[in-house]
Amino acid sequence: MVIPVDGIRSIHNAFRKDMANIDTAALDLARGKGSAMDTFKRLEFYMEVLDWHAKGEEAGIFPALEKVAPDVAWAYERDHRGLDEASGKLIRSSSAGDYLETARASAALRFHLKIHLAKEDAHLYRIFAERVPMPEQMEAMGVMSSHVPQDRFLDVVAWWMPLVGLEDRENIVRIWQMVLPIPVFEKVREVVHTVTGDEWVELTRRIPGL
Repeated sequence: MVIPVDGIRSIHNAFRKDMANIDTAALDLARGKGSAMDTFKRLEFYMEVLDWHAKGEEAGIFPALEKVAPDVAWAYERDHRGLDEASGKLIRSSSAGDYLETARASAALRFHLKIHLAKEDAHLYRIFAERVPMPEQMEAMGVMSSHVPQDRFLDVVAWWMPLVGLEDRENIVRIWQMVLPIPVFEKVREVVHTVTGDEWVELTRRIPGL
């Protein structure tokens, strides 16, 4: 049975995958290869999604966790501030067209983000799943999700799905199917169908009635 934190693990895997893609592209630019326009466009969107996710955690997940495990979330909030600093350096370097500094800043952000997400998955969200009552988990997830602007949600779906495997897709689609209004879910379904291509058939096999 799918649980709320399965959706978190899914988007964390998307963050890992795309950060690796961006880091590779940044290194290529520093070596005189690749398209700066494509790389920076992808980077800009990635930073937006990462920021919405972090602010959503701070508004929804961390307060719920504080009630059952005081002071645990504090360390992760500190991580967020460090990631803000690393993200800012990457954005400034790319905006200045300094490809060498962009590659260095990208590698630094990838390193710290990889550690942060691993800690959240292994520690913070394990405590969240074990100690926070399910109704409060759902409420916290709703608060977190609300930080994604409604007019950008389908863009996030289109970015997310190609970056994760079938299990992660299945988990988050099942969650969306449960919590989203039917008209909204139908739009999500169309996007997922479009961006998953031939793998859509396997997803419908895993989720009957999709």
